[in-house]
Amino acid sequence: MKKINFSVLFSHLLLAVLVTVIFLPGEKKTESPGSFLAAIALMELYYIYRLVRFPLKRESASGIISLLWILFLIWEIAVTKLNACHPVLVPALENIFHVFRMDWKEMLWGVLNSMELLFAGVLIGLLLGTLLGLICGWNQRLKEMFYPIANVLAPIPSIVFAPYVIAIMPTFRSASVVVILLGIFWPAFLKSILSVESIDKNIIDLARTLGLSDAAMLFQVLLPYSWPGTVKGLKVTFTTAVMMLTFAEMMGSTVGMGYYIVNYNTYGNYTKVIAGIMVVALVVTALSACVTFVQKKAIKWQNY
Repeated sequence: MKKINFSVLFSHLLLAVLVTVIFLPGEKKTESPGSFLAAIALMELYYIYRLVRFPLKRESASGIISLLWILFLIWEIAVTKLNACHPVLVPALENIFHVFRMDWKEMLWGVLNSMELLFAGVLIGLLLGTLLGLICGWNQRLKEMFYPIANVLAPIPSIVFAPYVIAIMPTFRSASVVVILLGIFWPAFLKSILSVESIDKNIIDLARTLGLSDAAMLFQVLLPYSWPGTVKGLKVTFTTAVMMLTFAEMMGSTVGMGYYIVNYNTYGNYTKVIAGIMVVALVVTALSACVTFVQKKAIKWQNY
C-alpha cells in the first residue's frame, strides 16, 4: 500500500513541477500555454478517474502518467526553456496543443471520414471472411481449393496492393475500403477455416444426428463456435485496419487522418504533423476501449 501511495504522490509532484516549468520564462517564443494546460488537466482528470474506478491498478496508472509527465517535462525544458532542439523538427508543446484549438474542425472532419471508411472495410471484410471461411472449412473440396490460396495471401500486407487498387477503383474512398477489406478478409478467412478444424468432433456428430442442414450447421453450430475467437481478435483487427487506412489516405486522399499528416508534412509544418500523429493515437486508444467494452458484453465469460 505504501508503494501505491508513493507512486500517486510522485505523479502529482511531477505534475506540479511540470506546471511550474510551463509558467517560467523561456528562450523560445511560443503560443499561449492555455491549450497545453487544458490537455494536461484532461489527462489528470482521466488519471484520477482511473484511480477511483480501478483502485487495484493505481500503481500501473501512476507509472504511466508519471512517464508522460517526465516526457513533457524534458520536452518543455529542452525545447521551450533552453531552445536546445531543432526549431522546425521539434516544436514546442505549447504550439502542438495550440493546433488542436485552431484546427479542431478540420481534425474532427478528417476523423469522421476516416472512421466511415474504416468501419465499412472492417465490417465487410470480417463478415465475408468469416462466412466464406466457415463454408470452405466445412466443405472439404472448397477447403482444398482455397486454403492454399489463403495461406499465401493472408500474410501479405494489403498496403502492398494499395497503389494498384487506388489506380483501378473509380474513387479513392472505394479504393480505401477495398484496401482495408483485403487486409481484414484473408486473415479472417484463414482463421475461420482453422476454427472449423479445431471444433470438437463430438459436437459435429451430435449436430449430424439431429439432422441439421448445411445452412443450419453453418449458422447454428459453426458460427457460434467461431464467434468468440473473432471477437477476441477485434483489437488486432482494428489496429491493423487503422494502419492500412492511414497509409492509403497518405497516397491520394483529400481528407482524413492520414491526409492531414502527409499534407502538412509536405509543407514542412511538423507542429501539425505531430498533432496529427497524436490524433491517430487518440483514435486507436478510443477504438481499443470500445472493443474492450464490446468484448465484455459479447463474450461475458472472458475476463478483460
